Amino acid sequence: MPNFPEFKPVELKDQGFFKQYFEKFPPQICEFNFGNIFTWRHFDHPRYTILNNNLCLLFEPPIEPAFFLPPVGENKIEETIKTCLDYSPRLSRAPEDFVKKYGGKYKAELDRNNCDYVYLSSDLINLKGKKYDGKRNRIRKFTKHHPYRYQKLKPQQFKECLKLVHEWLAEKTFKDWVERIQRETLNEALLNFENLALTGGAILVNDKIEAFSIGEKLNPDTAVIHFEIANPKYEGLAQLINQEFVKNEWKDYKFINREQDLGLPGLRNAKLSYHPHHLVNKYNLSLY
Repeated sequence: MPNFPEFKPVELKDQGFFKQYFEKFPPQICEFNFGNIFTWRHFDHPRYTILNNNLCLLFEPPIEPAFFLPPVGENKIEETIKTCLDYSPRLSRAPEDFVKKYGGKYKAELDRNNCDYVYLSSDLINLKGKKYDGKRNRIRKFTKHHPYRYQKLKPQQFKECLKLVHEWLAEKTFKDWVERIQRETLNEALLNFENLALTGGAILVNDKIEAFSIGEKLNPDTAVIHFEIANPKYEGLAQLINQEFVKNEWKDYKFINREQDLGLPGLRNAKLSYHPHHLVNKYNLSLY
């Protein structure tokens, strides 16, 4: 393994090494998940190093300055942070408890666009109460007019999923980089689905996949949803795949992390409409 100041690009063969750290130090943030790191690697260009026996990840995306994620470990963390900030001017996606413990010496700024939305799985399954009236009504409208079945996603269905992604993106008004990355990351997730031990579920209408979702375990009580795609011509289908995927695959987890909104107004409104239990607030740490 590379020791600082040497770095190594993230590869599929690093999965076991990363998981050792994430199992020993269960993560709160969606970035600390090998499936996320690997599928986004062509965009974030992640490299890693070992510093004071801590796992340190450096991201260099094209749309923002390079940054380290918080070090994963427990050995000489304050010294490790200082070394990271001497190398790169920013430590980003730091959760609030980390900042409270180690951020006193640094400038800390809330990064609202990258805060994770976390929901009770029971809320997403049951949709109880007046606040979910709209979700239930849309689901009823879909199920009344469209016989469907839920199915665990299978490798032979991946090509059909990618076709749906193309149709889904054609209906969106995302920025160009978001559309490109959605395609690339979804393609990586499907190509490496079994190697990454991802879990997927799909809604079939007339034996055709019209919605699917992909996720995996984040920590012992939380699953993370990486992707959720639904054919926009079916009203209520997006709400249905959200409900069915959690009900069938993640009901034994207390929480569901549905990642960030990236500052996109439509995505923020959609995530807020499901009434998160809490946000995992994330901060940028930098030298004053």
